[in-house]
Amino acid sequence: MRSRRTPLSRRSVLRAGVFLGGAAATLPLAAACGPGYETAPDELAPLLARARADATAATALASGGGEGAELAKQVAAVRTAQADALQSEVDRLNRPKSATTPDSGQAAGLDALKERLAQARKQAEDLVPTLPRNRAALAGSVAAGCAAVQQLSPSLGAGAAGDDVEPPQTGQLPPESVTAVQDALSAEHAAVWVYGLVTAFLPNDFRSGTENGASAHRDRRDACERMLTAAGATPVPTEPAYLPPKPVTDAKSAMALVATAESDAAAAWRGVLERTDDTTLRTVALRALVGSATRGTSWRKEAGESPAAVALPGT
Repeated sequence: MRSRRTPLSRRSVLRAGVFLGGAAATLPLAAACGPGYETAPDELAPLLARARADATAATALASGGGEGAELAKQVAAVRTAQADALQSEVDRLNRPKSATTPDSGQAAGLDALKERLAQARKQAEDLVPTLPRNRAALAGSVAAGCAAVQQLSPSLGAGAAGDDVEPPQTGQLPPESVTAVQDALSAEHAAVWVYGLVTAFLPNDFRSGTENGASAHRDRRDACERMLTAAGATPVPTEPAYLPPKPVTDAKSAMALVATAESDAAAAWRGVLERTDDTTLRTVALRALVGSATRGTSWRKEAGESPAAVALPGT
């Protein structure tokens, strides 16, 4: 389941030097001797610091045992994995670190951990519209991972996926963005088909979950088709049927298939974040990524899969 400028010849360069005359020699030395690297503080550093502090707080809470220890352990694993990914990206650019107030890395209980996760998710989501593409995708996955681990329990903030899609207005898109949206559309076609398939294998008490999931994916499918049409592209059609990675024979295998469909959708929407600068499209992609991460947790949990929450959905 890219106009290219005509390169200057050596004669052209020399001629330009003659026309400039001595003016070039009067340029300030600083103009010719810039630092050659980015001097602004790294936008991801505060996100990294929060992830480390959250992991520390969750680890301490888990080590105390008692009620909520297992949930805290899973939060610690997710936030540690996110911190490691953020650390790799921060180290890669090696930009100045912004001054941040040290976090105590403490949480009195699951309510405090719940608040930490909500704040971390919002912090990551707020960065997505303005970051370079690869970093926007990373921040999106961090936000989605926080939402995913929250979905483990109401004590951590579990709730509706919250991925309703407003009719997007994007207009023309560059070729790489069109390709990414086509990939997302293919994933949405497959997800709609999967939700239709599994209803025959799931008890009636799962009907609300399957109906809500199918509706969300239909809305995303329709949004993709609108965006592609507005960009002058022909949306890829749905397939008559799709081949599940494993046969669906009972409720558990049906749940596992839905979780796989949500994982595939998350990967496709992260791919959109990696290939667009359009703010509206990024908003749609982020909501879809978070929504699939949230639903994926619920279905993996129901299927008995471990870990149920993925730290960096879409990767």
